[in-house]
Amino acid sequence: MANFNLFCCCKGKKYKDEESLVGSLNTHDATHEGIKTIEVEEDCHFSSGSVLSVCVVTWNMNGKVSSQDLAELVNCDHKFDLLVIGLQEVPRCNIAQLFQELLDENYSLLGESVMQSLQLFVFGPKNYDFLRNEEIRVDKYATGGLGGLIGRKKGAVAIRFSIKGIRLVFIACHLSAHARNVEERNSQLRHISQSLFSKNQNPFAGPADVTIWLGDLNYRIQGETIPVRNLIKKDLKSLTGKDQLLQEAERGQIFEGYCEGTLDFKPTYKYNIGSSNYDTSHKERVPSWTDRILFKIDKSEDTDTTLHSYESLDHIRSSDHKPVRALLSINLNKNQNHLH
Repeated sequence: MANFNLFCCCKGKKYKDEESLVGSLNTHDATHEGIKTIEVEEDCHFSSGSVLSVCVVTWNMNGKVSSQDLAELVNCDHKFDLLVIGLQEVPRCNIAQLFQELLDENYSLLGESVMQSLQLFVFGPKNYDFLRNEEIRVDKYATGGLGGLIGRKKGAVAIRFSIKGIRLVFIACHLSAHARNVEERNSQLRHISQSLFSKNQNPFAGPADVTIWLGDLNYRIQGETIPVRNLIKKDLKSLTGKDQLLQEAERGQIFEGYCEGTLDFKPTYKYNIGSSNYDTSHKERVPSWTDRILFKIDKSEDTDTTLHSYESLDHIRSSDHKPVRALLSINLNKNQNHLH
C-alpha cells in the first residue's frame, strides 16, 4: 500500500498529504503516534455552538432481532442532528424500516450502504432538504465471509456526504475473527482504506473533514480467559495494554492518528445470549473490546470534535455482543470555505 504518511490527531495537527479521501490507516514512519485516547467531556449535553451533533452506534446482532433492544439502541437522552448505525450479522429483515418506526417522526433515512449482513444507516431530520440523494456517495468492500442463514459477510460499507459545510465519511466494518488473526485484520483494514471511494472520485470533494470508523473490528485482548476476567472486576484499565487494536496502532500498523474515547466500559464480547455474563461454553472465550468507534479529523485547526460519551449498552442482551455508542459534536471554523 502507498505510504501516504498522514498525520493527524484531535487538535492542533494537520495532514502532510491529502491524497486519500478516507485517509491512510498506517505509516512506516518511526514517529508514529498510534491512536490518541481522549477523555469524555463531563457535560454530556451538546454545546449550544456546535455545528453538528452526531450519535454513532455499532452492534453485532448475531443474527437475531429484538424490537425492545432496537428501541433501546436509538433511545438517547440528547438531541442529535445525525444518527449513524452500523450493524453486523443482521438477520434477514428490513432493519431500516424497524428503526424508522422507532424514531421520532421528524427523522428519516438519509442514506444507507448494505452488503448482506453488514449494514450502515444514517438518519437525520426531515428538514435537511439541502442534503439531496445525489450528494450522498456509498461504497463497499468485501473481504469474504460465511454462508448460513444470515450470510455473515466480512468487509466494509461506507457512506460519504457533506452537511452543514462538513465533509463526513462513515465506515462500518466487520473483520476476521479469532485472536491469532491480527495480521489478517491489519491487512483487511489497509485494503479497505485503500479501496473505498477509489473509483470515480469527485475531484472537488477533497478529503473528509471527519472520518469515523465503527464496527466489529474483532481485535482481542491478549491473555488467558480467567486472569482477564479477574482484571475486568479489579483493574479494567490495566487491560488496555493487552488490547490488540491499541497494540497494532502503537506499532504503526493501523489507525495512525485516529482518536478513541477511553475504554471505561467492560469488554463487549463474548456474552451468553440473554445475559450480561461472559461466555460459559466449553470455549470460554477471552472477553475483548471487539466493537469500537474511532474518528479522525483532517486539518484539526479548522475542525474541532468533542466526544461527549463513549459507552457500551450492557442492558441489551439479545446478542453475544454489546452495542457501543458514541456522542460527538463537530465544530467547523466559520472562516473556512468548502467546495461541494
